[in-house]
Order: sequence, then C-alpha cells, then structure tokens
Amino acid sequence: MGKTMWRAAVAGGAAVVLTGLAAVPAGAAEGGVSFSRVTMNGGKPIVIGVKEEVEVYSTFRMTTKLKHNSAPTVFPYRGKLDSGDELWTSIISSDCKVVNKAKGICDYENWLHIDPRHVDFGNKAAGTWKTAARLYLPGGAQDTDDQKLPLQVKRATRVTVNASPEPVRKGKTITVTGRVTRANWDTHTYQGYAGRTVSLQFKAAGSSSYSTVKKVKSSKTGALKTTVKATGSGTWRWTYYGNTTSGATSSPGDHVAVR
Repeated sequence: MGKTMWRAAVAGGAAVVLTGLAAVPAGAAEGGVSFSRVTMNGGKPIVIGVKEEVEVYSTFRMTTKLKHNSAPTVFPYRGKLDSGDELWTSIISSDCKVVNKAKGICDYENWLHIDPRHVDFGNKAAGTWKTAARLYLPGGAQDTDDQKLPLQVKRATRVTVNASPEPVRKGKTITVTGRVTRANWDTHTYQGYAGRTVSLQFKAAGSSSYSTVKKVKSSKTGALKTTVKATGSGTWRWTYYGNTTSGATSSPGDHVAVR
C-alpha cells in the first residue's frame, strides 16, 4: 500500500498518523528501541469488503530511553522492511501506559484503519503479510523492527440462501439454492466466486447448532443448488470456510416448516 507521507501529529492525547499510501524513502533507522508482546487483530485474519473501512486493533509493549515526540505504531508490511508495501490508511496509538518508568517500558494500544476504496488498494493486497513496529525519533530518524508475526489479509465473501417450498410435507423434496460471491477490491463490487466447495447446513427446530448435510461446488457464476429430503422442521444455511485469500462466511438461515 505505501509509506508514511505526513509526520505523526498529536490530537486528543493520541498520535494520529496519516498516509497517502505512496512509497517514499524512509529515514535512517536507529537502535535503542525494542518492541514485544505484539498482538494484531486478536490473531485473526483481517477480512475486508469493498466499501467499509476496517479497523484493526492491536496491542504492544515498547522499551526505550530515547527521546521521541510521537507515539509508536504497529502495522502490516511485506517486501523489504522500510522499503516495501505497508497496509494502512491511518493509525491511531494510545498514550503510554507506564510499566516501568526507570527502564522506559510502556504498553500501548493501536487502532489501524484500512480503506478498500483507496486508490492504491486492490486485489493484490490479499494474502500473507508480516508485522512491523515503528517509532519516529527526532531529526527525521526512525526505528522499525520486524515482529516475526504473520498476518492473513483476506477478501470478504458473502453467501445467500433460499430453501423451498415452504411449508413442505415430510418426505418431500426441498430445493436449496444460493450464491457465493467475493469482494473484488479492484472494482469495489462483489462477484460470483466459481468452483468453491460450500457446506449446506441444517439446524433442527429446538436445536442451537448447525450440522453439515452435504457439500456443493459453486457454478461459474457462484450459484449453489441442491436437493434434500424433508425430515423435520428447521433452518437451512450455506457456509463457506474460506481460503488463504478469502474470508469465511455463512448465509442467514432460511426456516422451513415440515408438516
């Protein structure tokens, strides 16, 4: 996505870092800063749709006695550290929560935002990223460290469902249809996702959980269709479990009364 174009500014007690997502040369790295206990999005994949900005929450600890006038940040990157792609539109970091003042140890919270409508964002962003932590230092220098924490960035998926007829007699055939689509970040639309194995699931009336009945492969347009025998009243849905570049999703449930 890009590198920082504007220096960090302090607003309301937290550092706000904005970027135009275009690569610019990084400042010289400095020593004397270490990061630890980094978490990003609770360890879950970052799943992004086509319109809504995504907020990614992270936490980390920084240890340094160096003077600095901005809050540190953590963010996804790939390629070469400090000269590759960085995946963020804006970052907000909390103030220091002092752990050990004498040793310069602070805990931080970090809110990173990714806007899929940004001109530099596209399908190429899907896949595996790494995590970096950075602190800007006086004089335009910075310390950026690889945290050895992989991240999966995925295109959001959607699934629809329709089970008919409703109601139906016991032993008769129920036809369940639907469509699986995936976010296209280049066109900002959801498009049919072909050749996907999607699970048809059923939750019997009075039950609290779904179980898989069968698996169906989507057509060239992402369409799903199958038939089942009506054995009892309950709710039908489709579930797609995702892959390395696409998020998991379930359709809403469609209730069918069996009489």
